[in-house]
Amino acid sequence: MHRRVPGGYSRSLAIVLSVAGSIFVVVHFADFERFLRLLRQARPIWLLGAIGLQTLTYISVATGWRLVLARAGNSRSLTSLLPIALSKLFADQAVPAAGMGGNLLLIDRLTRLGVSRGNAAATLIASLIGYYVAYAFLALVMIFVLWLQRDATPLLVGLVTAFMLVALAIPSLALWLRSRGSKPLSPRIERFKPIARLLEVIGDAPAALVKDRRLLAQVSVCNGLVFLADSMTLAVVMMAMGLPFAPGAAFLGLMAGSISGTLSPIPMGLGTFEAAATAMLVSLGAPFEGALASVLVLRGFTLWLPLFPSFYLLRKGGYVDGPDGPKGR
Repeated sequence: MHRRVPGGYSRSLAIVLSVAGSIFVVVHFADFERFLRLLRQARPIWLLGAIGLQTLTYISVATGWRLVLARAGNSRSLTSLLPIALSKLFADQAVPAAGMGGNLLLIDRLTRLGVSRGNAAATLIASLIGYYVAYAFLALVMIFVLWLQRDATPLLVGLVTAFMLVALAIPSLALWLRSRGSKPLSPRIERFKPIARLLEVIGDAPAALVKDRRLLAQVSVCNGLVFLADSMTLAVVMMAMGLPFAPGAAFLGLMAGSISGTLSPIPMGLGTFEAAATAMLVSLGAPFEGALASVLVLRGFTLWLPLFPSFYLLRKGGYVDGPDGPKGR
């Protein structure tokens, strides 16, 4: 028997995310309009390839979760986890602070699928570790490639070094929170009920799952595929915008943009990601106009196109394949 997240909590989370998401759409609607204008200039056949690659990113994320749940004895089908992967994107954009919105949503949706609180927390921790392990490894690959090309500037090396500290700190914090278990929280944290509830749930994660190196390696591979699919999406988008097919340059551009966006104080690295990715592509020989247009279209594929179905899934809140049949309101 396990404790479920109360229904009132689920409704409150949905309301908060819906309001925050609506504000996000209104504030950034001009970016959405610019994305649509750029789409009209692109070659449609390559855009279909970009959609396929983006679909692969959600399959990879959901597969990582499925591996953890299967190891925990709470196996769930990929089709039941894919809607969570898509709706988590919306939550991450609506409440971007340290992925708080998406983390709360993941715990909530997994428990509604009948997953125990501890196993849901282990899924969150394992996915965080896998994400940053893959991210850090690919960041080092980027610097190594640039070093071979004699393009590894001190600024880039400094950015990657700072990012490596972040990549170490966040999983370490998650593991520390798990190890502290059910010890009382600070009264200041207790006042923020959603955060307090998340920290309480993380303490329930089984140590055997979050310390299983083979499992964490598998989850890291799944997360690494997300970065590679995103970089291939950029390469395909560059072709759609009339530029040569350059997967290597696309990978370097994506990683430079991602690292800059992660270190930026601006939510989701809006503006910072675009500037860094474009600068990297231009330094590798791409024309400025084509590079900027390609990066903006990539942002549209990773942010705007999935945002609306994510919002729908969040409001719908129903999933198939739960232990007691379909669940929903």
